[in-house]
Amino acid sequence: MIGRFDAKIPPGPLAQKWRNHRDHSRLVSPNNRRKFEIIVVGSGLAGGSAAATLGELGYRVRCFCFQDSARRAHSIAAQGGINAAKNYQNDGDSVYRLFHDTIKGGDFRSREANVYRLAEISNNIIDQCVAQGVPFAREYGGLLANRSFGGAQVSRTFYARGQTGQQLLLGCYQALCRQIAAGTAQMFPQTEMLDLVIVEGHAKGIVTRNLCSGKIERHAADAVVLATGGYGNVFYLSTNARGCNVTATYRAFKRGALFANPAFTQIHPTCIPVSGEYQSKLTLMSESLRNDGRVWVPKRKEDRNKAPGEIPESDRDYYLERKYPSYGNLSPRDISSRAAKEVCDEGRGVGPGGRGVYLDFADAIKRLGEHTIRERYGNLFEVYEKITGEDAYKVPMRIYPAVHYTMGGLWVDYDLMSNVPGLFVIGEANFSDHGANRLGASALMQGLADGYFVLPNTLPNYLAGQMGKRPSPDSQEFRESEKDVRARIEKLLNVNGTRSVDSFHRELGLLLWDKCGMSRHEKGLREALKKIPELREQFWHEVRVPGDGDDFNQSLERAGRVADFLEFAELMCIDALERDESAGAHFREEHQTADGEAVRDDENHAAVFAWEFQGDGKPPMLHREPLNFETVHLTQRSYK
Repeated sequence: MIGRFDAKIPPGPLAQKWRNHRDHSRLVSPNNRRKFEIIVVGSGLAGGSAAATLGELGYRVRCFCFQDSARRAHSIAAQGGINAAKNYQNDGDSVYRLFHDTIKGGDFRSREANVYRLAEISNNIIDQCVAQGVPFAREYGGLLANRSFGGAQVSRTFYARGQTGQQLLLGCYQALCRQIAAGTAQMFPQTEMLDLVIVEGHAKGIVTRNLCSGKIERHAADAVVLATGGYGNVFYLSTNARGCNVTATYRAFKRGALFANPAFTQIHPTCIPVSGEYQSKLTLMSESLRNDGRVWVPKRKEDRNKAPGEIPESDRDYYLERKYPSYGNLSPRDISSRAAKEVCDEGRGVGPGGRGVYLDFADAIKRLGEHTIRERYGNLFEVYEKITGEDAYKVPMRIYPAVHYTMGGLWVDYDLMSNVPGLFVIGEANFSDHGANRLGASALMQGLADGYFVLPNTLPNYLAGQMGKRPSPDSQEFRESEKDVRARIEKLLNVNGTRSVDSFHRELGLLLWDKCGMSRHEKGLREALKKIPELREQFWHEVRVPGDGDDFNQSLERAGRVADFLEFAELMCIDALERDESAGAHFREEHQTADGEAVRDDENHAAVFAWEFQGDGKPPMLHREPLNFETVHLTQRSYK
């Protein structure tokens, strides 16, 4: 089923940014579509839906992913749900309200036009997925059910227990498989993109490495679509799958694509706390749990080592309900995360090391019954028990903030094309929709909006002028790009040092978490910018990468990704230092109110910061895209 695209933009100057995409789709006739080849890198919700829809339209699509199957893309880890403004609960929701909540949730650092389009398309996404057979939860009478998420006072989140991402991914994977069977799409699993090829200023292909055989290959196309997710793993410990990385977008950055707002990284408030230095990743507990769970810590430091059942109600601090009475436990992620850090810094955190807060379901179980809670969140409680050994039906969960999502990404225009013609970027890989903080359940919404609806209607506008311009993979530009890839691999293999790849990655992650994590300040950022180049220099002299490049070699894969993280981390800190304000998840300690809330500088920093690569060892060049607000008025964000 092909997504329909009937979004309208509100009248006024904003309408000038809108183009009639339905006319653009006719610029490439159905008979000519099969003459175009499109490369899609990434097979998650954004990439899979884009590949399936483009194949359905008749284009020839090649889809690449480093997993052994597109079904194993990290989109399956999205638990809580997907937003849409259908107002099934009759609680006053609307397209405008979803639009406003998203702009406000991003602390007024996203484009109005992109967010309004996203809000309008949201309703079509649900219809699309229901038609594909996605098993959304339903009310007793058969209507689709909704629940609430952070940053909203209405119930607009559609869900499939705690497996929403997985069910949505299976829906678009089935659509992609149909196109593979029809011959319009071709899948390249266990294949990693290592470079973007630019021909006469246009993105015309990629260079890849087969992760099983080590074979380097060149692939030419008429356009390249990046749907490779975010870069949260730069922090080493995050809720992202271990394979998630920045390589595809960072290599595109080094080929001329602008990287926007890299400092905007989201800290999720409901993660299972770190339990030891042996950990290589963290596990997320869905934000949907905050619908029925209450967050609290002891009021007194001396009670933090007591069992939760020994602490009477009068000695508990339900700090989110106290500080933000209008939103309570459903306050946005950045605010909830900082509030948890604040009470733990005061010495009232619970669990080993005092880095945890309680997420308590006792009241909900008493009010609704354990059976209802099991129906809503059963698999999440099972995951928690398997990891911690604790039964959250009987004792509160322990949670603490952790790196989760990245709002920054490659800069794109309204058509989702980067400043490099022919390079389109969708989903979490671009910067466009979430500003300085993403509201819960909006990631799936953006990924499917971009893949099913926006990209298939904007890509033809570019392709219409590219008939017959696809280069040969044997052209000089492809050979030079392959040469660069091989040289980098040889350089990694020839270091032959004594330190493991992961030891460098862990050291980088700890440095970033301390200096550019949940809060930042000028002194810390300058220290990080001094230490990161030193760590990078050590990496290229001391790292050990066993094996060779012409075979299955996971150490080599990791080394290439960590080498990119060591460069990208510097760009993150440069961006965080340049943005001398607090906005959403970017919390500069120098800019806060007396009660610890973020203070923006709209006069100087109401802009997208887009960075241009100037060469190795040279500082990047900053480009500013002013953010104009014509419908929503800039105000101090408040959830009290």
